[in-house]
Amino acid sequence: MLLAARSAVALYRLLDTLPALSGDDRITRLFTLMPGSDFGVDVLSVIEDVGGRLVPWSEACSRSYDLVLAASPKGDLHLLRGRHVLLPHGAGYNKSIPGEGSDSASGLDPAFLLRDGGVAAPVALHAVAHPDQVARLAAVDRRAADRAKVVGDPTLERVLASRPLRERYRAALGTGARRLVVLVSTWGPESLLRRHPDLPVRLAARLPQDEYQLALVVHPNEHSLLGTYELAERLAPALDAGMVLASPHEEWASLLIAADALVTDHGSAALYYCAAEDRPAVSVYQDGIELIPGSPMHALLRRIPRLGSAESLEEDLRAYRPGTGQEVARAAFAHQGRALSLLRTELYALLGLTPPALAGPPRVLPPPGPADRAPAAFDVDVDADVNGKSLRIARRPVGIGSPGHHLTAEYGAASEALVRSAGLLYRRPLPLSDTRSGQSWTSDGWTRHVLSAYPGCRSAAAILSSGLVLFRTRGHAEAYAVQAEPRYEGGRVTRVDPAAAASAVHAWFLRRSPAAPVAPSRLSCVIGNRAFALVLRPATGAEAAEPF
Repeated sequence: MLLAARSAVALYRLLDTLPALSGDDRITRLFTLMPGSDFGVDVLSVIEDVGGRLVPWSEACSRSYDLVLAASPKGDLHLLRGRHVLLPHGAGYNKSIPGEGSDSASGLDPAFLLRDGGVAAPVALHAVAHPDQVARLAAVDRRAADRAKVVGDPTLERVLASRPLRERYRAALGTGARRLVVLVSTWGPESLLRRHPDLPVRLAARLPQDEYQLALVVHPNEHSLLGTYELAERLAPALDAGMVLASPHEEWASLLIAADALVTDHGSAALYYCAAEDRPAVSVYQDGIELIPGSPMHALLRRIPRLGSAESLEEDLRAYRPGTGQEVARAAFAHQGRALSLLRTELYALLGLTPPALAGPPRVLPPPGPADRAPAAFDVDVDADVNGKSLRIARRPVGIGSPGHHLTAEYGAASEALVRSAGLLYRRPLPLSDTRSGQSWTSDGWTRHVLSAYPGCRSAAAILSSGLVLFRTRGHAEAYAVQAEPRYEGGRVTRVDPAAAASAVHAWFLRRSPAAPVAPSRLSCVIGNRAFALVLRPATGAEAAEPF
């Protein structure tokens, strides 16, 4: 069996079909790169990553195969000898690409499905996801539609099978109690990143760090066209603010399962998100020529809210009508939960073999990786009531938005310029290997040192391994212990980042009356849209002397 791919995205689709034939030693799986695509640069590295055996194109064309699998009709597929199986490389036929036909959807252009003289290309099976796709195929060539079978979508099978892993994916991302907002951008001039290149950083500047996490899924063609380095450089301000950039293989789908909300253009990734769970989605696509009227994505974008601006995201997400996305997804994907078994039946029929008795389930998706970068300094906005005992804290990465009430920086992670400018400096525990031998600070010793070394710093906070904060502020002889009490809600426990709690106490010290007693005190603070109780008391000798 030969898997023939012109681009990385086509190869990813083919890899999702392989579990239909897993466990059969009668089948040998080979790979080849079909030449001619601008996006073929990553195909060879993907084959190497999965450990596949590569057959050079010239050799592939000189041999015969029992089965040739492809996810695109483009290129010189007809030069490969064997029974051809063609799968769509997306969720339906949603886009037309300028230069590939005046009004044909990508993947349905007669120039690729039909050869010289209108003769149909030698495809033994068109394996499609929905009966509507058969009708679309029939409009191009009736004979091709006669060889079409509705088997469902193997990639969707992996997404559906992986839904129980949502909490594992969120833990891998470090999402916690935050809402994960995922942006998806297809490729080409009408994509989210081409039309709204500053949207990721505008959202990063707008969404509070303790309430939201931001991630971006970019079409594999853009990864291939630009390269990982160039893409990361273009997105550097948002990545520096902690945005997750998904790898183009598998991780994009894990992120869709982990997501709480989606911002999409006209790329078909949104349909997989909608099929998996009923969660809010908004659109940024309008006034384009690529979207095919009547396609599944056209139906979805007509029914979900449109994003007005980065500032209106929360309001626009609330306008999403529950059930809308799943209703459209049902019209895009048939046989949900059965795609691999149906495809398995069709492939073995073409091979003339009896399938093995045991068939493996769809392979679950691996966990996504966390953000490569994390912000080390924040502009902090503070709202407080009249007596200062109730506060609301909103932290946003420094440098991409307006200055806040105060600047806070992580000592040992932020630059020297930010450390010298910060009103509050905090440090997290060092790795154990750094404190078991040699010399280390005590928690109180470090806070005294920082306040002495940085005259512009008003407060210092040592975050202990227990989560307790040893807090010292200029002008007070005592060191204080700050403990944020966890919240229990719906059978879950939610804890606040101690660095955010330190910002709340710092703001309270700045606002309190000099005559008011300091500790013990109990503050109410809203952080990440949740109210937490913060207990402030004098630190014990053991807490002040804890190695740090």
